[in-house]
Amino acid sequence: MNAQLQPTGSAYFIAKETALPENHTLSVLVDNEPGVLARVIGLFSGRGYNIESLTVSETEHEKHLSRITIVTRGTPHVLEQIKHQLERIVPVHRVVDLTVMAQELGTGGALARELALVKVAGTGEARVEALRLAEAFRAKVIDANTEHFIFELTGKVSKIEQFIAIMKPLGLVEVCRTGVAAMNRGPQGM
Repeated sequence: MNAQLQPTGSAYFIAKETALPENHTLSVLVDNEPGVLARVIGLFSGRGYNIESLTVSETEHEKHLSRITIVTRGTPHVLEQIKHQLERIVPVHRVVDLTVMAQELGTGGALARELALVKVAGTGEARVEALRLAEAFRAKVIDANTEHFIFELTGKVSKIEQFIAIMKPLGLVEVCRTGVAAMNRGPQGM
């Protein structure tokens, strides 16, 4: 037997992880009270997990509950650890891995959308091209003058990324994004 894979007598012996990291979307229902978000974020930063996207808002006003949507990356083992650690935080009511749930339901993935505001400055042909491409992406012009446009764009993360990449050579100035809002298809809630 390989000496590297033998237990060392320590409770912390872990076999080599062979699974590849993947993105997952977690939905966390929490009490809407001061410090809860900081505790959730602290769990990630304290253990070296990265948050790709984070969205938070009160969703059940009468019960004072907020929904946190987190996109993170890790191996299935790490993602399961994150989920269990989140469930142990006292004001957390429920943690659902929307990615796993969608796979179990066979729905092809959670519905995920993001909103972006994109400022593009330019004149002449670049300005005309930016406006033409924005129309193709169904981006709305929400502010404009003779020197710039601000576009509002809603869609899948890949669509937002593609729009930003296309606008770079046309005079991209600034981008503001909301983060992912997601839920699974079907009649059941989280």
